[in-house]
Amino acid sequence: MLVKFPKPRSDEMAKPWKTLDSEETPHGVLELRQRDEHEFLITIAGRILMNSHTNRSELALAQSVCRAIKDHTAPRLLFGGLGMGCTLGAAIEELPAAASIEVCEITPVVARWCAGPLAGINRSALDDPRVQLEIEDVSRTIAKRADDDGKPRLDAIVLDLYEGPHAKTNAKRDPFYGTIALDATRRALAPGGVFAIWSEAPDAAFEKRVKAVGFELELIRSGKGGRRHAVYLARRKR
Repeated sequence: MLVKFPKPRSDEMAKPWKTLDSEETPHGVLELRQRDEHEFLITIAGRILMNSHTNRSELALAQSVCRAIKDHTAPRLLFGGLGMGCTLGAAIEELPAAASIEVCEITPVVARWCAGPLAGINRSALDDPRVQLEIEDVSRTIAKRADDDGKPRLDAIVLDLYEGPHAKTNAKRDPFYGTIALDATRRALAPGGVFAIWSEAPDAAFEKRVKAVGFELELIRSGKGGRRHAVYLARRKR
């Protein structure tokens, strides 16, 4: 399993954060911050997107996907969203040598951070020969795979994006969680293929949409106590 680095001691908690890099985006300034060897933050417009010490739901996402396709000797996977690379790093440790993993990340600086300062916490996931990185919107990649009969269908699609489905999601036209996108995801998967989604919290309306387009759905809540994010594991019906 991916190594979990120790949390800082109480006497270290007051250490100031140091900004390692930043970049303007349409949603505000995206920053990478660090305050000890293994503790990092990614923020946008001052809002914390992820912390390297609070990633149990991301690890649960990777573990759930790998368990679901454990019988595949050469699985084909598509990851949407790179983040700190911890989800990808946890997955590649469990996937077989013949796996192929396409990763779509829309923000080039995030990919640069994962290959640079964050490589120590994601175990240099982008250097794995099974991984192919594309600077691309994963919704476009899914749409292309859904409509391309010349390519093998995927065994798993994993969305680890900064926002999961929620009450304000457009039920029809959201590019990831609306019914049109969900139908494209189903068509991009092989029969029995897995669609896995990280979410801040469960969303009942999203659950109904997923089932309506032809998935069997499981909700996973990792850990005990504290804030428990949600992991959805949907399997395309054969």
